[in-house]
Amino acid sequence: MTMKLKFDPNLKYQDDAIESVVGLFKGQSRRQSHFTLSQNRNMPGILYTEQGIGNKLELSREDIEKNLQQIQLKNGLPQSESLSELDFDIEMETGTGKTYVYLKSILRLNEEYGFTKFIIVVPSLAIKEGVYKTLQITESHFKESFNNIIYDYFVYDSSKLDQVRNFAQADHISIMVINIDAFRRSFSDPTKLNKQNIIHRANDRLNGDRPIDLIAQTNPFVIIDEPQSVDTTAKSKEAIDSLNPQVIFRYSATHRDKHHLIYKLDAIDAFKLGLVKQIEVTSFASESYHNRAYLNLKSVSNKNSQLRAKIEMDVQNKKGVVQRKMLTVRAGDDLFELSGGRDVYRDYLIEEIYCGEGNEYVSFTSQETILRLNSPIGDVDDLAIKEQQMKATIEEHLQKELMLHDKGVKVLSLFFIDRVANYRSYDEEGNPQKGVYAEMFERLYAREINKPKYLSLFNEVDTDSLPQQVHDGYFSTDNKGKAKDTSGNTVADEDAYSLIMKDKERLLSFDTNLKFIFSHSALREGWDNPNVFQICTLNETKSQIKKRQEIGRGLRLCVNQEGERLHGNNINRLTVMANESYDEFCAQLQKEYEEDNKIKFGYIEKHIFANIPIETPQGEIKPLGQQVSTAVFKSFIDSEYIDKKGKIQEKFKVAVRDNTVILPDVVLPYKEAIVERCQKAVAGLPIKETKERRQVKLNKQRFLDPAFKELWERIKYQTTYRVEFNVEELVNKAREAIQKEVTNQSVGRAKLVKTEVDVMVKEPGVQYEVKGVQTVDATLDKAPLPNIIDYLQNKTNLTRRTLVRILSGSNTLDLFIQNPQEYMEKVYEVISREMKLLIVDGIKYQKIGTEAYYAQELFEKEELFGYLNQNMIESEKSIYEYVVFDSKNEESFANSFEKNSMVKVYAKLPAWFKIPTPLGNYNPDWAVVVEQEGKERLYLVVETKGDTSKSSLRSSESAKIDCGYAHFEALGQEVEFSVQDNPRDFFVKMYD
Repeated sequence: MTMKLKFDPNLKYQDDAIESVVGLFKGQSRRQSHFTLSQNRNMPGILYTEQGIGNKLELSREDIEKNLQQIQLKNGLPQSESLSELDFDIEMETGTGKTYVYLKSILRLNEEYGFTKFIIVVPSLAIKEGVYKTLQITESHFKESFNNIIYDYFVYDSSKLDQVRNFAQADHISIMVINIDAFRRSFSDPTKLNKQNIIHRANDRLNGDRPIDLIAQTNPFVIIDEPQSVDTTAKSKEAIDSLNPQVIFRYSATHRDKHHLIYKLDAIDAFKLGLVKQIEVTSFASESYHNRAYLNLKSVSNKNSQLRAKIEMDVQNKKGVVQRKMLTVRAGDDLFELSGGRDVYRDYLIEEIYCGEGNEYVSFTSQETILRLNSPIGDVDDLAIKEQQMKATIEEHLQKELMLHDKGVKVLSLFFIDRVANYRSYDEEGNPQKGVYAEMFERLYAREINKPKYLSLFNEVDTDSLPQQVHDGYFSTDNKGKAKDTSGNTVADEDAYSLIMKDKERLLSFDTNLKFIFSHSALREGWDNPNVFQICTLNETKSQIKKRQEIGRGLRLCVNQEGERLHGNNINRLTVMANESYDEFCAQLQKEYEEDNKIKFGYIEKHIFANIPIETPQGEIKPLGQQVSTAVFKSFIDSEYIDKKGKIQEKFKVAVRDNTVILPDVVLPYKEAIVERCQKAVAGLPIKETKERRQVKLNKQRFLDPAFKELWERIKYQTTYRVEFNVEELVNKAREAIQKEVTNQSVGRAKLVKTEVDVMVKEPGVQYEVKGVQTVDATLDKAPLPNIIDYLQNKTNLTRRTLVRILSGSNTLDLFIQNPQEYMEKVYEVISREMKLLIVDGIKYQKIGTEAYYAQELFEKEELFGYLNQNMIESEKSIYEYVVFDSKNEESFANSFEKNSMVKVYAKLPAWFKIPTPLGNYNPDWAVVVEQEGKERLYLVVETKGDTSKSSLRSSESAKIDCGYAHFEALGQEVEFSVQDNPRDFFVKMYD
């Protein structure tokens, strides 16, 4: 049975992106229920035309501009000064689910405002195939999440124009997916009309209308997927305009042209939040190999008619030490002399330096060698390097299979090659033959799988035939069906990419032997597979493919055989086998992130603190604000932490590391949040080197220590909880909060949109032209009031009597008449918040007998990895030989536990140790046994935070910690649960 991918509807970062889109139209009339044409022709968000139904946007440009600025402030983005066009950017890092996000945004826009017409514009057939696939596999998920919402979708096909008519006339959500090339060609020259795309031609099946005109009348919301590949020419921009978009949303990880940015999840955020795989690099680059005449042409120039070339070569210094250096050379230069007299460079006299673009080279008078750009000669044999890359890929693949097979995860590896013939060639009769890579792979794989440590992976499997079954190539073919080399940008490539995308779920299944994929050139945007764990570039020279393009094919978090996404860096590690040094790979990757995402590594920007939430003296939560953020920025300049452009100085790196950052007094309560924003710029990208990775093993002596056994006996039991809260207290608190927060300022007056049109009767039919649109006050609108009690009861499950008491006692019902929907939403937000706080206050935990517990043996099954000198320290007192930490604060505590004589044994609690709470599962940090001479032994569970004050913790964190106290109290096993912010105070307070 084919695996079915599952989707999590509750990912906060995705919800934030979706609600940023929905929030742009705050103030638009709200959709109250499902509708049909026969019910009401005056529905919110719906425009009725002679040809069908379109979107109706009521808000003025000024209203949307205010919403935009509030969203940008909330999301920590620079604010747009004016809204010249309804064109918005959503930036999401590769692998974080942007297609899912914009599809769910479509449904939310309809749910909230009734908008129905949406067009998704894609740059290529490959991405079109990928979007259509996502629409198919998310359909049941979305219908379940949105109460069986009605929507249809289709891929535009010029031979099926009835679909365009249906799109224009549908009274429910209709989604069209279209390739930019399908409507980019539109000619005004009558002699060239036959060269137009069919979408721009009048058509008898559409009563003489042009398909593009039917589409334009719907005022569609246009979503552009990968705009940097769609909006490439003036023709592309004209094509987008021809759709008559009401609003444009652009989704990409790498926006080239900037519009109004409303949400940003960049690479650093994605790595930090664990939304993509951890990247690690296994590098293959020669060191201390100087046995031949090594030469690498890096660049050529003809500045001021002076031909020069920069060549990397091995030079011997006066002490006889050979080092690789970059030299600038001219025609006539003798490399023997420049090398310090090394014999291997004798007879290398430069004859010509050629600068023709695409054909740059250097030639020599006495050598047949032609030195081409970035094609080094004289290094370690290139095939030998490739064999080591392939061997390492197979080894890493099998190691991950050992770790992940029992978790239901199919491991895939991806090889990029630049010549198809190296993998598959053809004899004179056209029969396919194995190329050098295919033969090399099968030899190396057969040798590796017969090692005893891998036998468990191949029980009852014919390993003799397996090497031929586990790999295949995906290549473009010629008209005879033979695989061929292509640039990666041709129509022929699309067939190969489409095949991989259609096979996505089959590739993930254990039922398919295929595990190693060979592809010519880089797979472009639109294809990736969540279970690609290794990427190896078998190029003739160092890879010219963009690093982001390479790693983007394997960044998604992996899934198991049930289609469920698995989290955690121990599982999700993407290993890149690079035929260059680790430093070179990382430097190039970071450069690409800086260029593509405009991330300023090592810079602080004025606006980055503006959206930090703070609590006012009146108890309201609001953002810190742009003015205060700028003041912090200026204080950093005064403290010489940054220069005037915001570039971070070494002094600031030390201050961040040691938590000694000096801040203005006014923002001291928010120090932790401010420093956290700075760490992103200080740290750069978290890329690890494979050779530093270590598997962490149990320290059997500590694991079997009676002290740890006794600790585990006390904390291993599971609990359940029930909730009690005082209704009277809720009524009083909700009344007070509504009076304070639901005011004339927060609940604006409703508005109507006045539209003036000229109606014209012409040969094609009745047409109209909009003359003007204006917004007018709607206070006197006599529309019936919605049932606020039903609305709040469905949302909160409180009794009608309780809700009536809250509302009548709040003295704000006049605002309900002023703007019913906005008033109901504000009131619901307040009541919901107060309920959550009271629920945690009144929570009661109970131990689930003696049968429900976490067995100590689970530690023995835990597979834990870390990186030396980066996120792990060697340990003598932990139950593991190393402690893997997640933050500097945790590292500080681990070091203190190791050094303090009172600590007998301790453990970093694993992710599977969970305490249930109304706000989600809670996982404390440490379990510790301490004993001071002459005093009783203490058994502790410790949560460590940089700042433990209630004001500095997010409300959800604080509430979960409160639940932690209640859980351990319910166990009644004489275990103390505590929250600590620094090791010194922890030990000082231990026996107070």
